[in-house]
Amino acid sequence: MIYDSKKFLLIAGPCSLENEFICRCVAQKLDVLRQKFPQLNIVFKGSFDKANRTSINGARGPGLEAGLELLAMVKREFKFPVLTDVHLPEQCEKVRQVCDVLQIPAFLCRQTDLLVAAAHTGRCVNVKKGQFLSPQEMRYVNDKLSIAGAREIWLTDRGTAFGYQNLVVDMRSFPIMNRLNRPTIMDATHSVQLPGALLGSSGGQREFVPALARAAVAAGASGLFLETHPEPAKAISDSATQLPLTALDDLLDDCLKIWELVGKSVSKVG
Repeated sequence: MIYDSKKFLLIAGPCSLENEFICRCVAQKLDVLRQKFPQLNIVFKGSFDKANRTSINGARGPGLEAGLELLAMVKREFKFPVLTDVHLPEQCEKVRQVCDVLQIPAFLCRQTDLLVAAAHTGRCVNVKKGQFLSPQEMRYVNDKLSIAGAREIWLTDRGTAFGYQNLVVDMRSFPIMNRLNRPTIMDATHSVQLPGALLGSSGGQREFVPALARAAVAAGASGLFLETHPEPAKAISDSATQLPLTALDDLLDDCLKIWELVGKSVSKVG
């Protein structure tokens, strides 16, 4: 098991793996945070392929082979568990040879063959709630993974479609999904996306990430998913939503204090 209920789960890394320099910069920062905040259980994330770009001209990343090499480097040198997205059932076996967590993208969370293939790897599976699903419907996604034999399942909310080119986060999602007895995670950076709003790419409102992250932890989220980059404006994807590395310390300090307070409150009620 990767998840530890006594620690706060942080999934963090660049949106696209991009290159070795970016991966090292982010991993080095996460290593500093690991020492500063021993309450954290950190998983490094990065995508080898951004397969759902708004435009066919959007940059997609280093690809499967190069991406797995970058993740293997982070795992070997920095000793973090690593996570990446899978988009096709046939990718799962190759990804499992490097990654500790296979992630199912929100748009694909109902794709039964992909869920089953990910479960069969024996790795932890993090599945993002589709922007088109209610939190109640995640029970069926959970059932597919569980019946297929998944050893560890995490559920992540990344916002719900709210009209065109906007998302909203219903904080009831976390106590509702918690009923499935799975770790629930708040994807605080994708939740502030404005999908397709830049006419060929997604915009975003990075300034709302801290508020949503704090609110989700207060609502019972088990952890946070944060995309971060040394220079977000230069990122090849999600440049409007990724957090600068320098913003992580204060945000995590706030969220850990809330997490500890929520834990104490739950203990008193119990």
